[in-house]
Amino acid sequence: MHFEYANVLIFIGLGIGLCGLMMGLGALLRPANPEAAKLTTYECGEVVTGNAWINFNIRFYVVALIFVIFDVEVAFIYPVTAVFRQWVVNGKGLFALVEIMLFVAILVVGLVYVWRKGDLQWVRTVVEPEPAALRRGLADSDSEAGALALGGSAPAHGKEIYVAR
Repeated sequence: MHFEYANVLIFIGLGIGLCGLMMGLGALLRPANPEAAKLTTYECGEVVTGNAWINFNIRFYVVALIFVIFDVEVAFIYPVTAVFRQWVVNGKGLFALVEIMLFVAILVVGLVYVWRKGDLQWVRTVVEPEPAALRRGLADSDSEAGALALGGSAPAHGKEIYVAR
C-alpha cells in the first residue's frame, strides 16, 4: 500500500540529490574572483542608474492587458475558421457562425468599454473642477450674475491637466 508513495519519495530524493550535486560541482569547478563590476546588476548592457524600486506607470500594464485580450481573440478564432468549411458540410455551420459572432460581440463590447473609459489614450485630458467656495466667489461678480439671470451659464473655471492613470 505504501509502495506507491515510495516511488514519489525516491524521485523527490533523486531530484534534490541531483540539484545538490550540480550546485556542488559548480562551486568546486568555477573560478572565484568577485569584483565590483561582477556584483552589479546587468540589464542588457545598460549602466544601472538609480534604485530599482521606482514608480511604474500603470498605463503600460493596462495597454499590455488590452493587447493580450485582443491577441487571444485571434488565437481562439483561428481554429474555428480553419475547420469552418468542414462544419458547414456536417451541418454545424450556423452554430459555429453564431458562436463566433457572439464571441466577437463580447469582444466589441469590451473594446467599446475600454474606449469609453479612455484607456486607449496614452495621455488623458481631465478637467479639474474648482472648489465650491471659489465658484461662489466668482458668481458674485456682476457680469457673471447677469449672465446667470438671463439664463446663461457660468463659464467653466476648471483647468486642463494631463493624467496618466
